[in-house]
Amino acid sequence: MKLIGILILLIFYTVYLGKMIMQRRKGIRTDQIARGRHRDKVYYTELVLKIATYSVVLVEVASIFVARPKLPLFVIILGFLLGIAGDVIFTVAVATMKDSWRAGLAAEDKTEMVTRGIYQISRNPAFLGFDCVYLGILCLFFNWGLLFFSVFAISMLHLQILQEEKYLVEVFDKEYLEYKHKVCRYIGRRRTNNTGSDDRNGAL
Repeated sequence: MKLIGILILLIFYTVYLGKMIMQRRKGIRTDQIARGRHRDKVYYTELVLKIATYSVVLVEVASIFVARPKLPLFVIILGFLLGIAGDVIFTVAVATMKDSWRAGLAAEDKTEMVTRGIYQISRNPAFLGFDCVYLGILCLFFNWGLLFFSVFAISMLHLQILQEEKYLVEVFDKEYLEYKHKVCRYIGRRRTNNTGSDDRNGAL
């Protein structure tokens, strides 16, 4: 089971770092988390996000090598499926974004609003990939410390999504609002019935 956990994390962070290296070679600074010049709410939210996402990796690795959980088989299978799903979803998401992908708000960069591919069924598939990996490792190597840091990281990622949504409305205006009306925050699409109200299919 240790090997499974290591592979899930290795694939995920190889994709993450590999994408950053590829973009750096093109002169693109991918990691813009907490790099803003203004010490405002956005900056501090991103700073805590960075602490959360770095910390959870350390706790995940420690849990893989130290924890000895006795978990039901269905929990182990669920963890494996979530971890693999997270790797696949994240890989497809960053590949679809091409050079528009950024970690953090890129207020000074001109990027494309991507709505094709996986972004037709999720407005935030990269974040969804993170969440699936966190939950997958949690299921495979459950301990209370890992639970705390996983929930902490997932919560901060959600706050980051809310910040990015405000930013995207400012940048893309009606184009993003129309997209937001059609596609759910994490997974699913919305259908509008004949009365004009939302028939929501999937999670926000």
